[in-house]
Amino acid sequence: MKNLLAATALAALTALPAAAQDDKVAITVNAVQIFGTIDPAKINDYTEYMAAVNLYDALTTVDAAGNVIPQLAESWDISDDSLTYTFHLKDGATFSDGTPVDAQDILYSIRRLLAINEGPSYLFSDLIDAESVTAPDDRTVVITLNKVYAPFISITPLLLAVNEEAVQTNGDDPWGETFLAETPAGAGPYTLSSWDRGAQMTLVRNEAYHGGWPNARPIDEVRFVVTRDEATVRALAQRGDLGISSQYQSTETYEGIAKLDDYVTLTTPTATGLYIKLNNQVPPTDDVHVRRAIAMAMDYATVREVIYPGAPLRGPLSDIFAAAVPEDAAEPVFDIAAAQAELAKSKYAGQGPIQLTHTYVSKTAFEEEIALLLKSTLDMIGFDVTIQPEPWNRITDLATSVETTPHTTQVFYGPTYPSPDSVFYVQYASSAAGNWASMDWVQDPEIDRLIEVSRAETDTAKRNGIYQDIYRKLVDDQRSVWLLAQERRFSVHKCLKGYEWVPMQSWDFDFSRMSWSCE
Repeated sequence: MKNLLAATALAALTALPAAAQDDKVAITVNAVQIFGTIDPAKINDYTEYMAAVNLYDALTTVDAAGNVIPQLAESWDISDDSLTYTFHLKDGATFSDGTPVDAQDILYSIRRLLAINEGPSYLFSDLIDAESVTAPDDRTVVITLNKVYAPFISITPLLLAVNEEAVQTNGDDPWGETFLAETPAGAGPYTLSSWDRGAQMTLVRNEAYHGGWPNARPIDEVRFVVTRDEATVRALAQRGDLGISSQYQSTETYEGIAKLDDYVTLTTPTATGLYIKLNNQVPPTDDVHVRRAIAMAMDYATVREVIYPGAPLRGPLSDIFAAAVPEDAAEPVFDIAAAQAELAKSKYAGQGPIQLTHTYVSKTAFEEEIALLLKSTLDMIGFDVTIQPEPWNRITDLATSVETTPHTTQVFYGPTYPSPDSVFYVQYASSAAGNWASMDWVQDPEIDRLIEVSRAETDTAKRNGIYQDIYRKLVDDQRSVWLLAQERRFSVHKCLKGYEWVPMQSWDFDFSRMSWSCE
């Protein structure tokens, strides 16, 4: 069956080299999760964001340094009380069908996001009311917040603009959810050519893109192939079809592809953490001593140096956000004796082996290795760990309630917008619970209070001080296990240029920023 799936994935691709007929550049990109939706009001994970950043534009976007820069808005003003944001739209911006982008489209898109109340809406729902978004004229959008939220500009790249005129609706579907789930209506650099939900998606370049195409040889076609089968990825490289792999390959696969003449391994530091999420609300991980024992029994060096290369992660926040990380933050330590002593303090000690379920994304070789490593040490000190691999869509289902969330789960989480608030609020605030990023179920009133205070603090130095307080408390209570800061690795064709990591989920896969250097 595995070989059949690999063959099917390969057959789904047209057998064209990267630089194909009519001098068009077509690349194949590996993804490991299906594209569940392309509706910008519902996107939720890295593949869906990857599609959205290419199909849609927003008022703003983010550069590789984490700066929020103009996109559909050419500039903006902020009122003295930090409540009113006035965006001035650029002239000449159009949707992919040629329709001009105007202020009414932005209003419609924001109101649609709030009404559907899915995807990125949780970032805006308590900040913006539908009536507080206005358009004094066709080129101006005014957003008035219900309360001060200092990082507001950092989340505006998620206000992706939808072409209101293009959306097909009916009485049972007033916001065109059925239409936009599969048909883009955006102003992005690419349009959708084909999509087989479980296997592939193809995007083609919008030659009339309002942002222009400054590179001599832009990427004309992006063909995503969805597979976790590493033999398929290696075969694509051997044929010269692979443009860039996913970041979830094994070391063996990276090394094997790098031996091919036309491929290199690209490594880049990130603010993405690999976590073991600990369900803080169910036995036995509701006990801080159990949580600390699990953390102390993790062989961090072996994970980082052997299984999955990465940098030390001293706590919930990557050192890339240096000003928000306490200066005295220490790396977690692997200490079996200390773990055993900590476990002895638990209310579950002395009752026989402590039952624990550990979940990871199935068919992900390095996560399986981490799971086996964790089980070997935990079973040694008094646990009985059941390893439970699950497909990603099953993990997201399990994450929706405390009762179904496993005791421990391996999860990558990177900022969905370029601010420490993304790391703290999305993962640890009670109001954000119920999704895969918040599988710790912290539910701590003091953490909630500190997050709210940080969001209202407009002084950057003071806000970073509050971030440090949040960091310390999360570490003191061992709310998660922080394994490493991801150093992303990709197998990349030597002719593909322009990739830069961006501190916002999947914004580094905006293919309009990349180009092809070979003739």
